[in-house]
Amino acid sequence: MTIVPITSPDLDAAEVSWFAALCSDDYQFLGVPDGDLRSSWAHCSGIVQEAERQGFRNILCPSSYQVGQDTLSFVAGCAPITDKINMLAAVRCGEMQPIMLARTIATLDHMLEGRLTVNIISSDFPGEVAESSLRYQRSREVVEILKQAWTQDEINYQGEVYNFEGLTTDPAKPYQTGGPLLYFGGYSPPALDLCGQHCDVYLMWPEPKEQLAERMKAVNAVAERYDRTLDYGLRVHMIVRDTEAEAREYAEYLTSKLDDDYGKLIRDRAHDSISLGVSHQAKARELADKFGYVEPHLWTGIGRARSGCGAALVGSADQVLSEIEEYKKMGIRAFIFSGYPHMDECRHFGELVMPHLKTCSLPHEYGRVPASAPKTPLGTGERK
Repeated sequence: MTIVPITSPDLDAAEVSWFAALCSDDYQFLGVPDGDLRSSWAHCSGIVQEAERQGFRNILCPSSYQVGQDTLSFVAGCAPITDKINMLAAVRCGEMQPIMLARTIATLDHMLEGRLTVNIISSDFPGEVAESSLRYQRSREVVEILKQAWTQDEINYQGEVYNFEGLTTDPAKPYQTGGPLLYFGGYSPPALDLCGQHCDVYLMWPEPKEQLAERMKAVNAVAERYDRTLDYGLRVHMIVRDTEAEAREYAEYLTSKLDDDYGKLIRDRAHDSISLGVSHQAKARELADKFGYVEPHLWTGIGRARSGCGAALVGSADQVLSEIEEYKKMGIRAFIFSGYPHMDECRHFGELVMPHLKTCSLPHEYGRVPASAPKTPLGTGERK
């Protein structure tokens, strides 16, 4: 049974995605920089191509100001070297003027022929420490302007941050009617309100299942006020091997050279290091047993050297499949997995788990159609 109403109640498949380590977040030993795994076009585009070969349906391309590559440029570069996998581009609201962003995303959507999805993020800019309410108000206005640009012939918008009047939008319509699906993660009341009103997939970081259920209920209550339902996603790292013992052994190997002071430096340098979501990841580490497990297969050791998503599913293929099935029963339809090193772990998961999963691409198989196709109620850009 699902815990909350979801957009895709009859969908027995799941969108299974991987992660492109654009932000120099790739290690053989967690917290120990490795030149061969640095964030380069060759390395990260190779991860994307390997994920496509392994059957992943989407790939998250993150954004960071400290290290790494420009997300939207990277996604553009991946368009001609892929033909099946979707690209989930992280967009930091306010980084680009919103009407120019609307044009950029529309162009990318055409380059990818509808294989674009967008992760809306609201982190601070370099040198900025803004109130949560301001950051989410800015993101709200960006999203509302994007939707005008993608669905109307003229933009008229009066907000607290942006004001536009009588701006034409031709030819900035995306390939997908209504624009790409919007993925979103956030914990504060302004974040939940933005997601419930405007976004499509609510993304969560790994916590005990009871806490995830509470997050889903909270954002669903907001969505109901807007007469909407959402889909739900989980972003979690992965360590899967032939046996549980091998997987646990690799988890220990991964952190065997980690200096905790340096790990704290890695966490603190991230712009989201003081966010509510990151604090919940820290709480999960505090609740874990002496080996770092907060649930039998949910290991929090990743968070010792990483801000943001800080836990991994650890186990045999059968155990990992059982965990995924439990999440699906809760109503989670999108999974974003990753692992260290990202190329190797992509192959492990692809070979051991992917053959046993029924997968889909959320925007392609319900809810969105090419702009050239006949418009239907499901192709209008608003999902009920």
